[in-house]
Amino acid sequence: MFAETSSRYVTRNPEILSGEPIIIGTRTSVRAIVGLWRLGIMPEEILNHLPHLTLAQVFDALSFYLDHQAEINEYIEQNRVPDELIHPSVIKNIKVVGESH
Repeated sequence: MFAETSSRYVTRNPEILSGEPIIIGTRTSVRAIVGLWRLGIMPEEILNHLPHLTLAQVFDALSFYLDHQAEINEYIEQNRVPDELIHPSVIKNIKVVGESH
């Protein structure tokens, strides 16, 4: 099994999420961390949503994102759920979370 280490905590493994950047030792994608951050959730608070990560891992993922924005944004777009498939109550909750941060 081949795994390419991209930074201290970020790696790529073709057998996990088709090689999408993930946190080493997990299946948590950089995309997932960036998604929470884009909602306005502070890195320290991301740990409440992904408690298996450390703050250093979260910051490294965000740093990796800032160095590879086009690539990660493409993964985000590829995995985006169309608005018409999202229940209105979920959309409302997402907006509330984004506004409270």
